[in-house]
Amino acid sequence: MQTGTLEEVVMAEPRGFCAGVDRAIEIVERALQRFGAPIYVRHEIVHNTYVVNDLKEKGAIFIEDLADVPPGATLVFSAHGVAKAVRVEAAQRGFQVFDATCPLVTKVHVEVAKLSKEGYEFIMIGHKGHPEVEGTMGQLSEGIYLVEDTADVAQVRPRGSKLAVVTQTTLSVDDAAEILAEVKRHFPHVREPKKQDICYATQNRQDAVKVMAPVVDVVIVVGSPTSSNSNRLRELAQRLGTDAYMVDTAADLEPHWFDGKRSVGLTAGASAPDVLVQQVIERLRALGALSIRTLPGVEEHVHFPLPRGLGDRSMSEVAASRS
Repeated sequence: MQTGTLEEVVMAEPRGFCAGVDRAIEIVERALQRFGAPIYVRHEIVHNTYVVNDLKEKGAIFIEDLADVPPGATLVFSAHGVAKAVRVEAAQRGFQVFDATCPLVTKVHVEVAKLSKEGYEFIMIGHKGHPEVEGTMGQLSEGIYLVEDTADVAQVRPRGSKLAVVTQTTLSVDDAAEILAEVKRHFPHVREPKKQDICYATQNRQDAVKVMAPVVDVVIVVGSPTSSNSNRLRELAQRLGTDAYMVDTAADLEPHWFDGKRSVGLTAGASAPDVLVQQVIERLRALGALSIRTLPGVEEHVHFPLPRGLGDRSMSEVAASRS
């Protein structure tokens, strides 16, 4: 096996699970424990293959269409949020619903609902087809316009003069700022959120990559292909001039990526569990890495409460009480 000159793994801080992902996974696990399998989940609970497969093994069934959910079943909405029509349909069908929408996404939904009553239309900065974007845009039947890049802004034709902007929570901070600047150039009186919509975890992980990428020879991002925030981390490292690759698991690592590289930077998207990071570290050790160090970074202490009806003990406390 060719190991090149790989010597050091440099870990970004923070990395991996955010509070919204922790909460969403715990909601499904609590529901399974309390009501038994199967528990139906609309869309992947979070965008990570390992997490989804693990929950499938425990009895979760992931669906896209509520018609696939039998009467009287327990249904969980994914962390990305859902359109208003999905909530209405779930209520009409009489499902027991637990909402795992990230509270930071819910905040955007609440803002859209509030301002629409005041006569505002909206520009949404985000990626077409992403479930979070579909959920946010689905809060209204009309008057919300998606822009994916600066060129899209010129195509927006609002009917009135009251216009507000919201963003997908997992975007590149820099890209969103560039698009927002273009929105403000075209619509100088646009209303911005009091606090930017991009979530704290997305911001912190991107900031950590900005610190890490310049001091390593190659960056590895642990994350699934469908994970928006993981893709943004890889793109950011590349934009900073460092070779960067995204892997779902350690098996995806290619030894030739490290030919002639002394140090590798390692981070993980907000939906990637630490077990996958540890497996990547073991694989990097096998490829020659001798030392592991973690860069200083922001400590996160965010915790979101669970929905009513799922108890107030954490999964770790429940597990400890069983042993």
